[in-house]
Amino acid sequence: MPLMESENISAESASNDLPDRLPFPPITYSHILHCSYHDWHPRYRTLTPKSKVISLPEKFVSYLRADGILLPPENRPRTEDDDYDTFSDDGEEEEDPSIEWPEVHDQVKSIISEFGKVTPKLNWSAPKDATFMSATNDTKCQTPNDIYLLLKSSDFITHDLDHPFDDCVPDQQNDATNSPANGDSFPDGPLPEVPYHLVLRKYVNFNPSLEFRCFVRNRKLLCMCQRDQNHFDFLFPMRDMLRSRIQSFFDEKLRDTFPDPNFVFDVYIPAPHQRIWLIDINPWAQRTDPLLFSWLEILTMKDPVGFEEEDDMAEGVVRISLHDGSVTELNARGEPVDESESSSEEEDLDDVTAKGPGGEDDEFAPFLPEFRLIKKNDPEAYSFSTPQYSAHKVPRELVDASLAGPGGMSEFMGKWQDILQKQMNEQRADSSDSE
Repeated sequence: MPLMESENISAESASNDLPDRLPFPPITYSHILHCSYHDWHPRYRTLTPKSKVISLPEKFVSYLRADGILLPPENRPRTEDDDYDTFSDDGEEEEDPSIEWPEVHDQVKSIISEFGKVTPKLNWSAPKDATFMSATNDTKCQTPNDIYLLLKSSDFITHDLDHPFDDCVPDQQNDATNSPANGDSFPDGPLPEVPYHLVLRKYVNFNPSLEFRCFVRNRKLLCMCQRDQNHFDFLFPMRDMLRSRIQSFFDEKLRDTFPDPNFVFDVYIPAPHQRIWLIDINPWAQRTDPLLFSWLEILTMKDPVGFEEEDDMAEGVVRISLHDGSVTELNARGEPVDESESSSEEEDLDDVTAKGPGGEDDEFAPFLPEFRLIKKNDPEAYSFSTPQYSAHKVPRELVDASLAGPGGMSEFMGKWQDILQKQMNEQRADSSDSE
């Protein structure tokens, strides 16, 4: 989503050969809200990794929006008569921002205690651009302050907070497909209120080679690709199997249940590749990274050909809708059905299918969703390419400090070192307690 990590920012370069504006359908407020984790997660809870969602009060949202990185004091004891006065090692009183949102702080601690380690995200985005601020250089969090530090340092999170409805239009009164979940259309004028939530997912060490992004248009699975920008040789022999698994998952779980006809979803398919986990749902919008495709390529791609099985035909005939709107019939061997003459050639349906659009039997070949993987010689497969999220790896506070001159930079670096040192001390204390 916004600066999606989503899980999802794409800065597509403009070219003189491309149109000034990509041919997206209007992106409505409700579509953005439907892609918010708190909206879709209850519907697909059994399909997702274990996670808990915390409703955020305005005071916590204001804390995330505020300048500077102020974290609660570590290991502060709570009592009924707690006046929240805490002091640092040098005797100075420390300010505690969690005084304003104690319920959130307690819920975060409770979930960490239950899960052990968690990965945070807001409604749409995970703070993957801020992992350089973490002592472990990833989004794994073991303390509340680990979470707050990532959230406060992330441009992705800032976009969730301040720009979720950029380039969007109000929902139309007569637009039943894109109307909000409660059936009311948003009026022109003020933007809809966003119910912000903090998502804490139990930390799992995902194999990045088995994460895939899938693009849905008009409730048809159009194409898919790997999410990690590296070459994995073992994926190529598995491509047909993985495509079939994803297609079945989409047909059974998502196609008719997600409110909008166009969306992008991410899945994880761990070995032995029998179960598919739904990781995220992203808007059908330029802000969602198309990864190995371009959005112009996706938007102008032909729809997959539809299949209809004829139960009353003993030969197992399949009727296929072609791109020109006509319909033809294939028998179980993938051959066109012709009552006047029988074909002498026997061709396996898989061979016909594999030729796809542009093959010599293109007239009768069903179009499968394209599954794009990074080949060994693709430039994206080399480690010296631009690091992911590199454009977002400088926090706003660092930029402000650099503008303030050497003194400002020195002050910022001192605060940053203090934060990292506190993280390491707390982790060591937790390790000692668990022994």
